[in-house]
Amino acid sequence: MPYHLYDIATLKTSAKRAQAIIVSSKFEYEDALEFGIAKDKIHIIPMGIEVERIKKDQSVFEQMQILFVGRIARVRRIELLLQAASQLNFPFHLTIAGGEEKTSSVTRTGYLNELTQLTKQLNLENKVTFVGKKTPLELKTIYQSADIFVYPSLYENFGQPLLEAAAHGLPLISTSVGIARDIIIEGETGFQISGKPEEIKERIESLRNSNLRLQMGRRIQNEVKNRFDWGNIMNQYTNLYRSL
Repeated sequence: MPYHLYDIATLKTSAKRAQAIIVSSKFEYEDALEFGIAKDKIHIIPMGIEVERIKKDQSVFEQMQILFVGRIARVRRIELLLQAASQLNFPFHLTIAGGEEKTSSVTRTGYLNELTQLTKQLNLENKVTFVGKKTPLELKTIYQSADIFVYPSLYENFGQPLLEAAAHGLPLISTSVGIARDIIIEGETGFQISGKPEEIKERIESLRNSNLRLQMGRRIQNEVKNRFDWGNIMNQYTNLYRSL
């Protein structure tokens, strides 16, 4: 409601007077259309990322390393991932990286505590680790140690962790939010989900084969390298500014 009141008060002047509006994903493009921006003003230029080629071991499957990275906020719906994990019947470990943050002034606090309590209720204490907020260098190590990335978020404009995970060669299991719609090729680089725990569980199970994970990981890493490297992104910005 506060955001709608602000739009009414300002009549969306800044957006309407701009010569061009840059959005970072197809998801954000649709938001801009709904906001009332003329279609010919909107340009999709995503955030860039450096892709470092990492050779993952094709070791015998012992324990699948599942990863979530992001702000610990209710919109991320991490409880759905915990519920899905409680249904898995093979060796795994789930790492949840991120600190608790409010996404708006009206959001209730205490979400992280609720998640830790749910972890206990589901008997997942030995299978789930909350590692807190990490530096970019620490996150790099965490991504490299993971096998798959799961992101059951309800809403994202972009979803930087999705791009970071893909750049590290991790197959994605994600709701259709932010950049997920741009980089997930169904069954080839990952899976888009509605967010139901049973569905998340099934998609995780479908990636138990390490060779399949490596194949999908290489494919999504190549997609990111070809489309999101910083040189390509900066050329798009330069060309847009020169065209105005």
